[in-house]
Amino acid sequence: MGWLKINPRNAVLPPLERAESNDDPRSVAHRSIGSSGSEFSVAIPEGLGFDKIIDGETCPPCTLRDFMNFLLYVEHSAENLQFYLWHRSYQERFNSTTTPDIALAPEWSQEQQDEAFAKLQREHRNGLRRNSAVMSAVLRGTDFSRDGNRTNPGNSLRLSEKHSTRFADRESNPFSTPPATPSRTDELSSTGSRSDAATWRNQAADAFAAAGCPAPFTIQPFRTEIDRVIATYIMDDAPRQLNLSARERKQLLMALSHTTHPTAFRQVARSVETTLRVQAHPNFIRWCIHNGNPPRIKLASILGISTVIGSLVAYIVLCLSSVPRGYRALPAILLVTGIATWWAGHKGICIVMHGVRRRQLSPWEIFGDDDVEMQEDDVSSSGEKGSLGRFASFGTANSYEDQPWVAKYQQRNLVRKLFDKEVWIQEPALRTVHNKIFLHSLLAGVVVGGILTAVFVCVPGGHFF
Repeated sequence: MGWLKINPRNAVLPPLERAESNDDPRSVAHRSIGSSGSEFSVAIPEGLGFDKIIDGETCPPCTLRDFMNFLLYVEHSAENLQFYLWHRSYQERFNSTTTPDIALAPEWSQEQQDEAFAKLQREHRNGLRRNSAVMSAVLRGTDFSRDGNRTNPGNSLRLSEKHSTRFADRESNPFSTPPATPSRTDELSSTGSRSDAATWRNQAADAFAAAGCPAPFTIQPFRTEIDRVIATYIMDDAPRQLNLSARERKQLLMALSHTTHPTAFRQVARSVETTLRVQAHPNFIRWCIHNGNPPRIKLASILGISTVIGSLVAYIVLCLSSVPRGYRALPAILLVTGIATWWAGHKGICIVMHGVRRRQLSPWEIFGDDDVEMQEDDVSSSGEKGSLGRFASFGTANSYEDQPWVAKYQQRNLVRKLFDKEVWIQEPALRTVHNKIFLHSLLAGVVVGGILTAVFVCVPGGHFF
């Protein structure tokens, strides 16, 4: 489904700067976007900034709901925004808690985080040394030995016989497969019953044990919710597993084994926010600029190119004829229109739809439920927004392949896709961006058309007919 994929040309991004411990994600985003200003034909206006979208200060098609849909259906990374929204809510709820047990969750300081990072680095270096020593012992006397001693044919034969004996049982049954690792996704449940809490606690305990961390105190505030976060976002094979390195995961689990304070998520939260600001948000704005679906934009580009070719043919015919030079400038109207149409289509805009300030709906909007907006306005006490899966902080994996609209949209023919339902563009900042792109397209058409017209007017006539 072409509508559900980012155009590779528009998805080119500046190199993502790694968020250091003291770097603000906002400054990282400004540096990354600013260093590649040539990649943005129109700068992202402040009205469409990341904070404006998160705070709900934008209109369709640039709302938080649209951002979540983009990450879910287009970029397939909705877990980043889901975790970011949960962490913001968790910070507010934790800081507003006045119960005495809050003292059991001390702040995870920057010094403790640096110490944990240094410890993991030492363990990593020691592990590399041990692995190197083991491999040297295993390869000693072989062709791969570091000392360069080659084995004789007898040793190679005995080595091959040893390996063949070791794997004889496995090769005797070619249909045998190793047992599959049980998935933890099916064990998660969306309800908050006691059995679910026990399941999350057991999964969190397994994650702590795998990372070599001590078991945390279960009497700490919000410990059950932290266990659920680990089971949903942090541990291996989690339904919404974040894209974390093994070192980042261990560092986070070390912090969570000591405290449930929001500062334990400092490193991961900063990394996720940087990814959203530097990668997801610019891609989302590029995607919002498109006012038509891919078939409609391709049709507009084809019409623009066809108009340019037709005007060039008209120029050539007039140059070969006996008509006065002044008539050779008439195809300039078609040339300017064709270049402007093609350039706007290259940027994802259909000029016809821009003239009426409208855009085509996305497939999930065409076949969506009318009650979705009402569901998203309900905020539960646990910080989850409504019963809608994509806005719930916890739930199953972010998958949409089984949703009814996917099959329905695939069955639509090309003509119906060209004339999908249209709606008014409500966001003023987005209309301003469209105006700038249209003016740039028109200016490009006038400049290129003027140069070509001057060339064809100055060419001597052929007088062939």
